[in-house]
Amino acid sequence: MKLGARMLKTGIAITLALYIAELLNMPSPIFTGIAAIFAIQPTIYRSYLSVVEQVQGNIIGALLAITFYLLFGSHLLIVGLAAIVAIVIMVKLKLENSIRLALVTIIVIMEAPAEQFLYFASLRTFSIFIGILSAFVVNLIFLPPKYETKLFQSISDVTEDILKWIRLTTRFASEDQLLKKDIGSIKKRLTQVNQLYSMYEEERRYFKKSGLAKIRKLVIYRQMIQVTQKSFDILKLQQKYENILYKLPEHLQAATRERLDYLLGYHEQLLLKYLGKVRQEAELDEAFYGETDRDQLRDSFISEIRKSDPEDVFQPYHLMRILSGIIEYEEQLEQLDKLIRSYQTYHEDESRVDIGK
Repeated sequence: MKLGARMLKTGIAITLALYIAELLNMPSPIFTGIAAIFAIQPTIYRSYLSVVEQVQGNIIGALLAITFYLLFGSHLLIVGLAAIVAIVIMVKLKLENSIRLALVTIIVIMEAPAEQFLYFASLRTFSIFIGILSAFVVNLIFLPPKYETKLFQSISDVTEDILKWIRLTTRFASEDQLLKKDIGSIKKRLTQVNQLYSMYEEERRYFKKSGLAKIRKLVIYRQMIQVTQKSFDILKLQQKYENILYKLPEHLQAATRERLDYLLGYHEQLLLKYLGKVRQEAELDEAFYGETDRDQLRDSFISEIRKSDPEDVFQPYHLMRILSGIIEYEEQLEQLDKLIRSYQTYHEDESRVDIGK
């Protein structure tokens, strides 16, 4: 298992919380470490939100624990009742993420010694505050996440695998079982890409001083993901309708292959262009990939649809789906090209991307 930044930050946060508790000679330092575990988050923005929620949860838990203890004592049933009430209140206040910490607060306070109960209750509440703040400090200072690097690399990696499979399937050279397995894997990886995008977006929302420059990048990354999704849609269509594609006339198979080869090369070039590895004015040599353009491919597909076997009523619709998928892919590629060109032309100082393997 790979040791990630969040694991390291959790360990550092626990150590820091326990260290501060020892410096302050607090009688129950373990509670600071427990609170630090709950407060660690994958992004600074989420950590900020978590601190706000966890502090509220800690206060609600402490008030309920002290109130129930003073009114009813610390019987096990009373502790359970206080926990139920806390859950109801937290749900009503939409603080579900801090329910667990609130329950920990209730338990540690209501199990405090009867002698000087309020003193120990306040100490334990303060201990949990220290743990929460320690986690926030660690998340803010140590191992700051580089979600832009991770996001672009994830998009690039999954795109590379998709394009390899498309090239194989257009030549009917893919192994069906392996392709099915990889399609499931690619789907999960695309979900992870969207999660990374959300984290990158949250970080940009937190660092508001970055302003419009980061918003422009968000638009480009969103379009990159959209383009990758369209390429994945084509791969799934090719896998699903392999038999139909295999029965197409050879000239149409060749035309489809030529057009897709051009679009796949276009896709790869756009990713390199964003990194600054391709000149802004460079154009993909369409003649190198074939002479079939979009209109020719459309006309060829329509001609084949008109000649479809009347007994197979669904084949024309399947062919239309394949054609529309290719056209949508090209449309999204052109939109990504426009965004990158505009960004690098009018915002040259912002467009330098430090991304590597």
